[in-house]
Amino acid sequence: MVKLNKKRLEKLYAQYNRREFVHPDPLEFLYNYKELQDREIVGLIASSLAYGRVQQILKSVAIVLDRIGGSPYKFVTESSDKKIHDTFEHFKHRFHTCSDVSELFIGMKRVIDKYGSLNKCFRNELKPTDITIHSALNSFVKELSCEGSCCMLSLPEKGSACKRLNLYLRWMVRSDDVDPGGWEGVPASKLIFPLDTHIYKISRAIGVTDRKQANMKTALEITNAFAEISPDDPVKYDFSLSRFGIHPGLDLKKFLTIYHASFN
Repeated sequence: MVKLNKKRLEKLYAQYNRREFVHPDPLEFLYNYKELQDREIVGLIASSLAYGRVQQILKSVAIVLDRIGGSPYKFVTESSDKKIHDTFEHFKHRFHTCSDVSELFIGMKRVIDKYGSLNKCFRNELKPTDITIHSALNSFVKELSCEGSCCMLSLPEKGSACKRLNLYLRWMVRSDDVDPGGWEGVPASKLIFPLDTHIYKISRAIGVTDRKQANMKTALEITNAFAEISPDDPVKYDFSLSRFGIHPGLDLKKFLTIYHASFN
């Protein structure tokens, strides 16, 4: 595999890792919540719905948060299962329905009742000897799931790249001009790249991976490549790289032009 050029990536980070490049991205919803107990709930909802057309993602997340109203933490901890189901009646986002969203909220309620927060639950599953968050993420999903499965959350042990969950962890663990952070006890060094279509194409284009499937093995391979130049924060460049495919006017061709031509 080709070794990444840290100098080039740092320049891309400085240029694109800014709030002005966030929209359109479900991450923007997290900025509206100052309290961590609210933000970690909003983050899990926003990331879980982050598939499909971005405008539909933003619309669906907005509908969920509008129905909750006020504090998401208060809604989760004070609502009965029936109230949660009634709140999301007739909701639909592509393949997911009212029952799916309700199940996720009930899972969060159960976890918060047991551990006090989503952060504390995840931290409880993470061992000091874990090289990455892979194992802890698997346990975290099971804690949130009824009978070990939740159709809105992928299980790492089944081979999925778990893009949306790794995106969520990036938002909650890292803290810079873009990622709001707030979680404690989860080192950024153990995060895994949120492997979406854009990151996969970029990684193949610059020779970081030649794997044919965008699965967990590929996500780990890409993470390891970035860890060689940024061991304390391997997913640092995820946001700035993913703009090439998400933000208007930026695409893979534009990235390759900048990466190969401007920073030699």
